[in-house]
Amino acid sequence: MNRLTATLALWAGITACAQAAEPITLGLNYPRTGPYKEEGLAQMRGALLAIDEINAKGGVLGRPLRLSSQDTASRPAKAVKNVDKLAAEGAAMLFGGASSAVAIAAGKRARERGLLYFGTLTYSNDTTGKDGQRYLFRECNSAWMSAKVLGQYLSEKLPNKNYFYVTADYTWGTTSESSLRQTTGTEDVARHPGLKVPFPGARLADYQNALTQAAQSKAEVLVLVLFGEDLVRAMRVAEDLGLTQRMQIVAPNLTQAIVEQAGPSLMAGVLGTEPWTWHVPEREGSEAGKAFVRDFTARYEVYPSSSAASAYSIVRQWADAVGRAKSLDSEALIKTLEGHSYRLLKGEQQWRAFDHQNVQSVYAVKVKPRAEVMKDALRQDYFEIVHHLDGAQAAPSLAEWQAERRAANQPSTLQ
Repeated sequence: MNRLTATLALWAGITACAQAAEPITLGLNYPRTGPYKEEGLAQMRGALLAIDEINAKGGVLGRPLRLSSQDTASRPAKAVKNVDKLAAEGAAMLFGGASSAVAIAAGKRARERGLLYFGTLTYSNDTTGKDGQRYLFRECNSAWMSAKVLGQYLSEKLPNKNYFYVTADYTWGTTSESSLRQTTGTEDVARHPGLKVPFPGARLADYQNALTQAAQSKAEVLVLVLFGEDLVRAMRVAEDLGLTQRMQIVAPNLTQAIVEQAGPSLMAGVLGTEPWTWHVPEREGSEAGKAFVRDFTARYEVYPSSSAASAYSIVRQWADAVGRAKSLDSEALIKTLEGHSYRLLKGEQQWRAFDHQNVQSVYAVKVKPRAEVMKDALRQDYFEIVHHLDGAQAAPSLAEWQAERRAANQPSTLQ
């Protein structure tokens, strides 16, 4: 009896020590407001689910994780200030965002503070290209990877068509447009014209002007290089002008939240890309991915989006790297992450060593007709996967990456 009492007391003491261990803070730098706020909400939800799962298994290095967050409003200057706030709280690493300008600017500041920064939705080629650096990792695909899979599909299904581009005037928009022009052979701006709209802060008049010019052109394919609420607003203008009926509309990067906001009737038939949809785990036989879909759906009563999956994966991957390195030190974690291959929510992925790009499959998707969407229990079965490329086929090669760096007068290795 005394031995049992002593054992129980020892166990209670160990448990109390574990509960009293100082939490490790993770800093989420994400858009709680602004045009990308729905993508931000999904990131918050994915991150919290990952943290709860990790804490239920004892935390990281015997310490629980906690999340602290700051709103970027998709503005780089605000995101940089947030890095300082989160660093002052003692954050061990930073992640998040739905703007490449935010990820690049915040990543640079994080490096100055000695912190790793993991970009969630940052599709600009520049993030891991000319602006790539050792303390910045990108979980999602690049604009080039999106353009590669989308360009293959468009070239096969809609060859020799006239294009018109409407593009958000910042790093994601410009690199996405240039990449898609290359992969579709639409570099001739006389035949395939385009217009830029401000970001952030585009007005309704900006979309009306650009899309009126698209309507007056000979275009058969309308490429809206816009994201979040900006894409939703442009789609409504396009519908008013009759363009959704006349043209094939392409949006290089789609998300579940965009279709949700605009409505499946308006978005039906739009082509784009996604790095992940909630159907992918079933498609690729990922048991962990299926569990994520099941648990996320039960918790939030919505299917997880690629935004949620990205934040969830980053937290899980960072925790895994800490466990393998047995350290929170950024330099130790860089060495542990570089070249690391894993399977989590889909097939094989890798944190590529030379540019810190996450190499993974990318999917060309088409928004289903509303009648198909409504057959689903949650009415959120938005995407049909129409084409895909493995990460190794989609990602730029080392030689291509080095050429990009040389053109920008950047070192041929990450600094």
